[in-house]
Amino acid sequence: MNVHQSAVPVLIVLAPLLTSFVLPVLGWWYRPAVFPVALTALAVSCGTAIVTARDVVVNGPVHYYMGGWPPPWGIEFRVDALSALMLLLLTVITLLVGIYSKQSILKEIPSKEVPFYSVYLLLVAGLTGQVSTADMFNLYVFLEITSLASYALVSLGGGAAVVSAFRYVILGTVGAAFYLLAVGYLYSMTGSLNMADLSRILPDLYDSNTVLVGFAFFVIGISIKMALFPMHTWLPGAYSNAPSAVSALIAATTTKVAAYVLIRVMFFVFEPRFSIEMIPVTTVLSWMGAVAMILGSVMAIAQSDFKRMLAYSSVAQIGYIVLGIGLANANGFTGGILHLVNHAFMKGGLFLVAGAIVYRTGLREIREFRGLSLKMPVTAATFTVCTFAMIGIPPTGGFFSKLYLILGAIDAGHWVFVGVIVLSSVLALAYLANVLRYIYFPKEATAGGGGGQPVPEAIKRDEVPWTMLGPMLAITAVIVLLGVFNGEVVGRFIEPATPAGLAR
Repeated sequence: MNVHQSAVPVLIVLAPLLTSFVLPVLGWWYRPAVFPVALTALAVSCGTAIVTARDVVVNGPVHYYMGGWPPPWGIEFRVDALSALMLLLLTVITLLVGIYSKQSILKEIPSKEVPFYSVYLLLVAGLTGQVSTADMFNLYVFLEITSLASYALVSLGGGAAVVSAFRYVILGTVGAAFYLLAVGYLYSMTGSLNMADLSRILPDLYDSNTVLVGFAFFVIGISIKMALFPMHTWLPGAYSNAPSAVSALIAATTTKVAAYVLIRVMFFVFEPRFSIEMIPVTTVLSWMGAVAMILGSVMAIAQSDFKRMLAYSSVAQIGYIVLGIGLANANGFTGGILHLVNHAFMKGGLFLVAGAIVYRTGLREIREFRGLSLKMPVTAATFTVCTFAMIGIPPTGGFFSKLYLILGAIDAGHWVFVGVIVLSSVLALAYLANVLRYIYFPKEATAGGGGGQPVPEAIKRDEVPWTMLGPMLAITAVIVLLGVFNGEVVGRFIEPATPAGLAR
């Protein structure tokens, strides 16, 4: 594979990182310039990611040595097909949510736009840094930048959000400690932190107890960051109590990047056979993912608060991704990556819908959404498309990722997982159809136990501003396009990145 030098991956990270430090000064000097400058940094990062992805597809992976120092002495930034796909996902979503946030935060957290955008860009830098770095310790640095920024953004909501942020801090710190210990164990045995070096050195050390413990600590730490059941307890509060734009941002990105890190280390730093044969961690992960799919969906059904329902739904959807990883075959891997991408846009879109409803009506209880389709038809349509994708209805992207997961389960001979995928989709239909019932059929919803109350006057308003509608419609379009062009995504990004050691 042709690997060539380019400084572009660094620019993807540097644009938001440097701007995040400029914004507080700019906010003190000229506050109205904060939003356009932040948006410019996000646009530069997104444009650079698009250029990088095209370069990777045409010429192969790109890399850059910080300060001109080659590894293992220096830090390497590297973008291959998988990380290029992740960078596209991250930069597009963060740009769209950034556009959406202008009106949303003015309504929910007025006078806090300067710290919001400063920390927002810091979060983007941390996310893109995790994806593009080829150094284990540097990955830890970016992981913690991401985490600290997430804690701060959640806490901006005040009140219950502060408590949720504190719980997030505690569990996030535990996850980070496990990861750092893992890095220390691996470094003590190999003398290197570069991922490519580790992949060459580690096979001769697979029998070492130190390596085994290091790997176990890594899986535990990232599972906490990923909110994999039963290590998900920080997620419902963080997602539901944060400002709407923050909920959309972290739900669409942070857990997905954690899943990427798990895939990167399990299958690229370590050989696939290590996780499949020597330590049956893939078997454990697949069953944990299956349990998460069912229990997350059941807990979502039990919720009356819309954002909290979406939060528990995320627990279930993370289970799909982990199940794809745990199946440890080509179709399962493809399904897991596809669902990672699809869920980022699906859940991002759903939280944007939640924010739009809060912006116009102040409502969060599902049974108060009666007749919302008549008052906010575009918002309702966005919710509908995202719902179809979550359930897995063609031609949305969600259908194809679930199809690959089913094929992967069949290839692995695990018919029980086929049943789990189908059952979880049915449960998703149950909790999402309940919302659709209130939105589109207010009379039936009232008759079915909506309290018999008339449609609240508060929702008899027009749509949200176009700066909020535009990103919602863009995400809706992406969800459909991911389904229509799923072959392109698989052929150009996922198949070239599929580890050779996975069964086909």
